[in-house]
Parts: sequence; structure tokens; C-alpha cells
Amino acid sequence: MSGPPLPCSPGEIGSLFLFERLSPEQLGRLCREGRVEQFEPGPVYTEGDPATCFFVLIEGAVVLSRRIGAEDVEVSRTDQRGVYGGAMQAYLGDRVRQLYNNSMRVTVPTKFFVLPAPVFAEVMRAWFPMAVHLLEGLFFGTKSTQAAIGQRERLLALGSLSAGLTHELNNPAAAAVRATSSLRERVARMRHKLALIAEGPFSRDALASLIEIQERTAERVAKAPVLGPLEAADREDALADWLTDHGIEDGWRLAPVFVQAGLDADWLERVAGTVDQEILGGAVGWLNYTIETELLMNEIEDATTRVSQLVDAAKQYTQLDRAPFRVVDVHELLDSTLLMLSGKLGPHIEVVRSYDRTLPSLPGYPAELNQVWTNLIDNAVSAMTQDGGGGTLTVRTARDGELALVEFADTGPGVPAEIRERIFDPFFTTKPVGAGTGLGLDISRRIVVDKHHGTLRLESAPGDTRFQVRLPLTPESTSDSDEVTTETTETTETTETTEPRRAHE
Repeated sequence: MSGPPLPCSPGEIGSLFLFERLSPEQLGRLCREGRVEQFEPGPVYTEGDPATCFFVLIEGAVVLSRRIGAEDVEVSRTDQRGVYGGAMQAYLGDRVRQLYNNSMRVTVPTKFFVLPAPVFAEVMRAWFPMAVHLLEGLFFGTKSTQAAIGQRERLLALGSLSAGLTHELNNPAAAAVRATSSLRERVARMRHKLALIAEGPFSRDALASLIEIQERTAERVAKAPVLGPLEAADREDALADWLTDHGIEDGWRLAPVFVQAGLDADWLERVAGTVDQEILGGAVGWLNYTIETELLMNEIEDATTRVSQLVDAAKQYTQLDRAPFRVVDVHELLDSTLLMLSGKLGPHIEVVRSYDRTLPSLPGYPAELNQVWTNLIDNAVSAMTQDGGGGTLTVRTARDGELALVEFADTGPGVPAEIRERIFDPFFTTKPVGAGTGLGLDISRRIVVDKHHGTLRLESAPGDTRFQVRLPLTPESTSDSDEVTTETTETTETTETTEPRRAHE
């Protein structure tokens, strides 16, 4: 709460570094159109309210905070005379929504020089026209540059994802083509064998027995166990010996197919006991074609299922046909992103999923959260493979009070201490020229903090770097307007200017 206005002394406000170069006439105008107010401990202004005043600290102590999720997070605390806050972008006028982008409170009785926002905008334009033009150019130029490079960042990510998806689709598609070609060949041989059987000395009962064996063999293929290399080799040797002993040529070639289908010597003994000796060779050949056909159809089914899963993952990743804001399962988002990036992960990156499956769904913008996961995973992979090596990427989820924690940990060299404060800055990158734009982490921070009211933090040590995303589990007052989100982002950086440096020093 503020008390009644206090006398304004041009000498007093002129002693503040912000006004020390002003003329007596300019100081006099500030005193006439502004005011000095005393505030008792408590709030001065609140984030999100209309920005009506520009505050300059004369004496006392202030605390600035940002609203993140359900909490107010302190970002600055100072008692330095001359620090300022409030309507710092009033000179931009109606081109930017004039809202307080943080909250200010005082911890002791504190005196401010208070200038109404319209007066602040007017004196800035009248006294510092060139500076205003430069600031406007910097503000809107940075906005345009961020938009353009942000679009390039998204296009680069899209290209990378497209390459990875194409690579992943190519494997099962090629497998299906090969299997289909082989299947056509096997079916043709089966037709030929069927013609030979029809012309041969097979009785009706023998044919019926052979067809019954064929059906049971097909069932065995579907239930065939997976054998170890040594056990499979032993069975192949036993089957090859059995086939040779029974006068069947190329037993060494047929044995691996029968073993893969789960057949053994006992099964062939049952076949031999069902058909006459003179037709055993034909029966075994017929069963071989049956098994090969079943195995090829299984291969085609596996390949087409893989293609379908990749298409579903791509749809989940891009959130096609989905509402932009909805309640989502964070594990589905993470899995679809990891699948889309599997081509980039390659054989040298081991992925460990440590999911807390009890974590409830959370409200958010799933397509944009997928963009966050993509940027953080891409950073981790780049860190681990920068020297041509590899490492382990651990994706962990957990509940942290009323927040969902999503953590990406890598075993790369870590982030040097001297640049940790800069990694979320726009255009800052440690990647080689052409390999990054420096906007991935900035975009991620804006999506998490400004649009989802969460937090994005870094913990780093050599061999253990962790990016931790915390998101509210309950809906917050999330903006439905991209324009509002952009403006909030653009004014975020002004929080750091609350403790300015003297430009002329």
C-alpha cells in the first residue's frame, strides 16, 4: 500500500543514475508530472495487470518475481538506488500490449519516484527521439529476426525428422518388398509341386493326410519358439541327419527352415509314419514350401505393422486432427518423439526410458511439447556425438508435487559453467556455424514457461547433464492467442534490466 504523495525534489531524483544527465528543466518537468510515493511492505504491482506506471527506487528494497505454474518465483532482489521497473516499454505505445511482465513487492518501507506510463512515453519520445527509434528498431527487428530464424529452426527440425522417418520407413518397406518377391517365387513352386503331386501315385487318403499335416505344420510355425544359436545349430544338425538317413536330398538346406518353424526330428517321424515311404520326399518338400510361405507372410505382416506404427507415431508427433490444447499423456508424446528421432539417435546412443506410469495426464499443447522434447533430445545427442562417440540418453518422468517432471539426461561432456547462464539466450549456440541457430532452447523455454506456466532448468556436470521440464498437472490460465504469447516472451528479457548498468561507464 502506498501513502499520500511526498514532495518531489529535482535534486533528489537527479542524484539517481537514471536521471543524472538530465537538465534542471527536465528534472523539473519530471517532478511536476510525476510523484514520489512511500510504499509499506507488500505488493507494488502484479504481473499481468495493465502497466500504468514506471517506478524508480529512491530508497528501500524491492523483490521482483515471475508467476510460474502455481508459484511466484523470485528473479531479483535489490536495494540499489535507481533501479527501475514497471511500464518500461510504454514508448512502444499500442503496438505492444502494455502489461506488467513481472510482480514487484517491497520488503521494507520503500520510496519510489513514480511516473505515469503516458508521461514516460512522451518524455522518451521528446527527449530521446534517436534512442527511441533505435530501441523500436531493436525491439521489432529482434522480433522479426526471431520469427524468421524460428521458422528456419522448425524447417531444419522438420528436415531432420523427415530424413529419420524416411530411413525408418525404408527398412520395413524394403523388407516387405523382398518378402513379397520371395513369396511369389515360393507360391509358384508350390503350384508346380501340386501339379506333380496330382500326377503322382498319391491315394486320396495319402493326400488327405498330407493336407492335414500341412495345416498342423502351419499352426506350428505361428507358435514357433525363439531358440538360442547353440540350440538352433544342434537341432539343424539332428534334422539334417534325419533327412539324409531317409533319403531326402538337400537335407542341409531344408533343416534350418524346419528349425525356424519349430519342427524337430520327432515331428518328421510323425510325418514319416503318416505317409508312405515312396512319397515321403515329396511330402517333406511340400511342407518346406508351406513353412517358407508362412514365414514370409509373417515377415510381411511384421513389416507392414512397423510401417503402420511409424505412421501412427508421425501422426501423434505432429498432432494431426487433434485439438491444439487438450489433456495429454506425456509418455505417448515422448515415445512418438523418440520414434521420430530414432534415425538421428543411431546405434551409438542408448535410450533408457524411466517412466513413472502413475503420472496422470496433463493439460497442454501437445504439438509444441513435442517440439520441446525434440530440441532437448537433439541437444543431448549433439553433445554426446560431437567427438564421434556415443552415450546414454535417459528420459525420466516423475511427479513433483502438483507438477509433472520430464527429465532428459545425457552422458556428454556437460555444459561449461561460464556459459550456463547464456544457453537459453536467443541466438546463443555452441554448435559449429551452420549446425544450429541458437533458438532451440529459447523456443523451448518460451513454450514451457510462457505458454504452459512451467519451468525449464539445467543441471550439468561432466558425464551427467540434465534438462528438467516441470509442467502443471492442473489447467492454468493459458493464453489462446499466439500474439499474447509472443508479447509475453518479448517482454520477458526486460526483467533483467531492472538493475541497469550505466551506459556511459
